[in-house]
Amino acid sequence: MNKKVLEIIEKAENIAEPLFKVIDGDIALYNQKKVLNAFREHRVAVRHFTQTTGYGYDDVGRDTLANVFATVFGAESAIVSPNIVSGTHALTITLFGLLRPNDTLLCITGAPYDTLKEVINGENIGSLKDFGVKYAEIGLKDGIIDLESVQNYLNTNSPKVIMITRSRGYDWRDALSIDDIAKTVDFIRKIDKKAIIMVDNCYGEFIEKLEPTQVGVDICAGSLIKNAGGGIAPTGGYVVGRKDLVEQVGYRLTAPSIGVEVGSYSGSYMPFYEGLFLAPSVVANAIKGTILASISLDLLGYEVKPAPKVMPKDVICSIKFNTAEELIAFIQGVQYSSPVDSYVTPEPWAMPGYDHEVIMAAGTFVQGASIELSADAPIKEPYVGYLQGGLTYQHFKIALTECLERIVK
Repeated sequence: MNKKVLEIIEKAENIAEPLFKVIDGDIALYNQKKVLNAFREHRVAVRHFTQTTGYGYDDVGRDTLANVFATVFGAESAIVSPNIVSGTHALTITLFGLLRPNDTLLCITGAPYDTLKEVINGENIGSLKDFGVKYAEIGLKDGIIDLESVQNYLNTNSPKVIMITRSRGYDWRDALSIDDIAKTVDFIRKIDKKAIIMVDNCYGEFIEKLEPTQVGVDICAGSLIKNAGGGIAPTGGYVVGRKDLVEQVGYRLTAPSIGVEVGSYSGSYMPFYEGLFLAPSVVANAIKGTILASISLDLLGYEVKPAPKVMPKDVICSIKFNTAEELIAFIQGVQYSSPVDSYVTPEPWAMPGYDHEVIMAAGTFVQGASIELSADAPIKEPYVGYLQGGLTYQHFKIALTECLERIVK
């Protein structure tokens, strides 16, 4: 093995040790107790794992799972469903549930993630724009929310929904902290008390001790094949928040006359419960991997986000590579280091919903699960790759070592 790489990894671990102690001894412990208490409060039992069919009336497993999520997130209500196919789907039903013709959606963290752009502004595909919903956008300033521009906009406009994207998407920025979100909510409420504040919570669950709905956010949504599913949930998404708002979203998930009274699942609900229970520990492993990658690549001279020795605010490490070839080699290394499909060589391709060719490495047990170790990047300058997830810290360390050997001479 490359001696230089091994020395870099060892040095990075030594530098990271103080952050690792905070993650394991404080954040993960706190979140594990929070989740455990929610399970005990709602008296989770074996009967809640039983599958249902047809309409799923009185599905105690589905309803109890939603109640557990609501408690964990400090929210009034929740929808947790295997019938939500992705994070984009969870966000889409939330937007369509809350917005009506002539309403305005304001995004204050710049452009949303690529797959949401067509949901908002697509032409003749059933987008929000097709249904007469207006859209406005305020970009970040130096990587943080531009509160001055937000104030100027709100002084003369009244958006129905104000959306915050917590993670970075394909932007070169750090994710937002809970403190960033709390300050923004307080700032907005002094100007506009009626606007619904919504957070795209993908990649952010259990990173810190609090969730957005515990600091004043009205509603947030995310995916179960990211943090909140703990690497166990096979599919699904969630929406948590104010009861009246979650009810409106339920009408979009099924039908206005039905809401969340129906919705069966013929598989066992056990993976969703078990995944949530494991999530604080799994996310802790992923955060530690992110820190290791950030410090290691910084030591090698690469520009990274989050910066080395800074506590991450999501489970993603962004890396600026020197060339497209270097970027592709690193991401292919992630695939070769995976437990599933390790023999497959990923190549850039035109992926639906993206503006550029994208390369993705995801040798995961659950297809596309980005809480499992994975990597992706659009093939465009600057050549930024996004490394995320990791069910175990040990696997992340092995994979990072092998990836670095592919680019370090």
